[in-house]
Amino acid sequence: MFYAHRMASMITPSEPAIDLNADLGEGFGRWTLTDDEALISVVTSANVACGFHAGDPSIMRRVCELAAARGVRIGAQVSYRDLAGFGRRSMDVPAGELADEVAYQIGALEVFARAAGSRVSYVKPHGALYNRTVHDGDQAAAVVAGVVTAGGALPVLGLPGSLLLDAAAAAGLPPVPEAFADRAYTPAGTLVPRTEPGAVVHDPDAVVARAVRMAAEGTVTAADGSPVPVAARSLCLHGDTPGAADLARRVRAALGAAGVRVEAFA
Repeated sequence: MFYAHRMASMITPSEPAIDLNADLGEGFGRWTLTDDEALISVVTSANVACGFHAGDPSIMRRVCELAAARGVRIGAQVSYRDLAGFGRRSMDVPAGELADEVAYQIGALEVFARAAGSRVSYVKPHGALYNRTVHDGDQAAAVVAGVVTAGGALPVLGLPGSLLLDAAAAAGLPPVPEAFADRAYTPAGTLVPRTEPGAVVHDPDAVVARAVRMAAEGTVTAADGSPVPVAARSLCLHGDTPGAADLARRVRAALGAAGVRVEAFA
């Protein structure tokens, strides 16, 4: 089983709690993909695109201002340098170069976070970089090195059992295991690649039900129907999904109705 059983669930059965995060600021110039204002009113953590897969300085500033005004945590969503592919194409970037690029992205967002009266509170890789760091120790270590260079013991979000979370813990950075309500899982606990049919869960009712089960029970049903443990402290809802804001509201309401506290992980 891919999931590391040593990574005990951070959610206790008697008092379940979950952080809700969403990818925000995913636009460029006049092009807009995410409904940042609507999502900011629902989530507790905002993964802000830092310009490498999406986002630009003005968008980064605006999202930081929205998050600060709402008391939402600001996270740096770092990526491969891949605007054309939206950061979803795996790239063989040398470790030293990748570390520098990660630090650069965090530093850029920190400027706007501080200007808004807040700060960067955590780091989460995006797309292909996120998935690559599940199994690639060199790329995982490079991401963590970039976080360390940027300064501060910033928490790192990643898939439970991933080499990224192992590298973060080894460097003294808090590892935060994350789950995805709108992505399909393999029986091994990894995400079904987007190139495969059914990788994204489009049925809103299914997404809501999966979110509640992940948070309250710590499990999800894999693509083959088998149960998979998910020891997650943060739950991601993709901001580029059609109707993302309405779906996020439904998820948050359902979590509350199920007795799950929705709160930032740190």
